[in-house]
Amino acid sequence: MESRLRVLLLIVCAFALGGCSMWPFHRKHHAPQTLVDTTADESSTAPVVEPQVTRRKVHTQKIRNSNFEFGGSLGLLNVEDFGSNGVGQARLVYHITEDFFAEGIYGESRLGLTSYERLSGGARLLTDAQRKVRFYTLDMGYDVFPGEVYVGKRRTFNSALYVVGGVGGTRFGGDTRFTVTVGAGYRLVLNDWMAAHLDIRDHLLDTDVLGSMRKTNNLESTLGVTVFF
Repeated sequence: MESRLRVLLLIVCAFALGGCSMWPFHRKHHAPQTLVDTTADESSTAPVVEPQVTRRKVHTQKIRNSNFEFGGSLGLLNVEDFGSNGVGQARLVYHITEDFFAEGIYGESRLGLTSYERLSGGARLLTDAQRKVRFYTLDMGYDVFPGEVYVGKRRTFNSALYVVGGVGGTRFGGDTRFTVTVGAGYRLVLNDWMAAHLDIRDHLLDTDVLGSMRKTNNLESTLGVTVFF
């Protein structure tokens, strides 16, 4: 009898344990919903700081619709063996394209004394008439670096750095000598009809004033003004 009672109790316990494991007493856990952050999209499109930009007006100098320039310049001409002396010249420029131009230059100067003439006292290699220098050149030029120059906050000027090269003649000492000219310059357009020029050039020519024939380099630096027409 006692053994049957034990068997019955074991069956009841087994049934109770099996039913507890099958009873749906656990709550269902749902995955948290992902919230869509609409403010992130709005902040990505809208700037964080609204810029307050005040546009300033810049006045650019206009250039007349003309291809010619004419003007003059003054400076120094260093003729080898004769020192540096003042020079004046006239210039006519024709702009072939926006970057290429051709020009003709005529200039005059007067030679000083050589070191030999200063040391010898009274000896003169050239007369006063022969010391007068006249030269002309026909050059081709190219605007290497065209650009603008800003002056203050509201004004700008057109400018260009250019190179030139050409041939011509130089007359002094009673003879005219074939001359090759190379150099560079800077053009600043001041207004719609006038421009300023700064030029440095080398006049290469053969001379025999001091006896033997030799090639000389004669540097010239000038500052001038031209007008458009």
